[in-house]
Order: sequence, then C-alpha cells, then structure tokens
Amino acid sequence: MRRSLTKLARPSGALSMVAVDQREALRGMFAAHQSTSVTDSQLTQFKVDVARELSPYASALLVDQEFGIDAIVSQKVLAPNCGLIAAVDLLVGPAGGAATNTAVDAAVDPRRMRDIGAVGLKFLVLWRADESAVMRQKLVDEFNLYCEVSNLPSIIEVIVKLPLDSKVTFNREEQLITAAKEAAAWKPDLYKAEVPFYGEGDLVAITRNAERISEAIGGPWVVLSNGVKAQHFADAVKACGQGGASGFLAGRAVWADIVGASGIPAALRETSIPRLEKLAEIVDTYSRPWTDWEN
Repeated sequence: MRRSLTKLARPSGALSMVAVDQREALRGMFAAHQSTSVTDSQLTQFKVDVARELSPYASALLVDQEFGIDAIVSQKVLAPNCGLIAAVDLLVGPAGGAATNTAVDAAVDPRRMRDIGAVGLKFLVLWRADESAVMRQKLVDEFNLYCEVSNLPSIIEVIVKLPLDSKVTFNREEQLITAAKEAAAWKPDLYKAEVPFYGEGDLVAITRNAERISEAIGGPWVVLSNGVKAQHFADAVKACGQGGASGFLAGRAVWADIVGASGIPAALRETSIPRLEKLAEIVDTYSRPWTDWEN
C-alpha cells in the first residue's frame, strides 16, 4: 500500500519541492566562483540559507545528513508548512564533482531521521543500460528497508547515464521510459525522473513522453531539474504536468545561479523566491495531484 505524500504536498495535491542535497557537486559549483577552498561549513551555511529563505514557498525540502539536515533542524529554519526529506544515499565520486555511483548510506539512521522531523526518505539510482538490473534491485531493496523501519515514504530518483560500454547504444529519451518501467517494480511511493528532452524544443513532445513515463511508472512522479536550463524549467514543469507528473523536486533550476553571490540570502529572496512562486502556480494548475494515484 502506498504511503501518504500529504506532508510533502501543497493543498492542491501537487508537489513543489526544493532539493539541496547536492554534496561534492555543490562544492564544485562554489569552487568555480572563488580562489579559496570551499569548506564544509560553507556548504552547510548555504543549505541553511536555502532552508530559511525558500522553505516558506516550498511544499518540501530535500537535504542530506552530511552537510545540512542537523544544522537546519537545530537552527529551526524550516517553515512549518514545508516537509523535510532526508537523503539516505551515499554519493560516490571525485571531490568537487558529480556522483559516479551510489549506495545506501549506513551512517544514516532512518529512525533518527524520522525522529528529528523527516517525513520522507530519498535514494538516487544512477541507471545504465549495460549494468545489472539485479544489482539495482538489491540497492533499492536496502533502501526500502529504511522506509519500512521508519514508516516514511520512499522517493526514488533515477538519472539515466551513458553506458560504461561504448558499444552500447544510448538513446536517452527511450531509456527514461525503460528505467521508469523497471522502477515500477520497486514500488516507490514517489518517483523522481529527468525531464524529457531536457525541457527544450517541442513542448508537445515533452508532454507526450511525460505521458509515457506516467504509464510506465503507474504512480505519482515528479521531475528534477538536472540538465534543464533555468529559463526552460517552468515550461518543462507545465508540459510534464500535462503529461501526468505531480510536480517537481528540483535544486539547480531554482538556486544554481545565485551560488557565489556576495549575499546569498538576498539573492535567494530576489531570484529564487519568485521562481518558486511561479512554479507553485504552475503545479497547482497543470500537475496531476498525487492523490489521483491512490486507487
């Protein structure tokens, strides 16, 4: 039986959620704007600033234990209307770079996440056509145990990656559908998928492929903003909502261009809050409420 997403949703049943669980990738983003090293405390302060400024306008906030969740909770900066999602994925990759692999993080206690206020757990799967579906299932099984012991909704994010074998054909748009079909067997309470065509080009085609993802996953799903330019994201969220998506869980399209600003809180207020307000209007109008999938 699917766990309720009410604590992650807007009153409309749509999902308007901000992600700030980036780790080494976020360090790399800051490094591009400064000559000094990027400290852990700098990453934590950024996440606290995002929580304080943006959570009143978001239905949920996704954050990691490594750099953010404890500071956000202890400083009580999360708005009461904003649900807290804990990332329980260990991101494997180079310092200052994007993850190349993931695992369930044994350092994250799912019961503790629940007890400090988390109302959902998230896990990232990097999906490659030439890697073992059995191994992906094993990873997801480990993650699902975290959700069972904490009785928190499972949010599974899938990012389709280039095959490791250069001889294997890569068709991103078709593999988004194939990955969603595989993920349906994992029975996530919420699925998080990439935007078809990176949100560019024919919006009708984006909606059509969003409809295919809806059919493949057979449950509530949202889009992420990885790879989507900020100026295209609002239209992409609308197009995907028209294709059955229930909203978004996104970071970069909301706040990436204010990384490195001299005054980050002010930049969040000036740039990111209007984006979130516009996105909230879009999901309320065009996205499929998650409750439509209950039966």
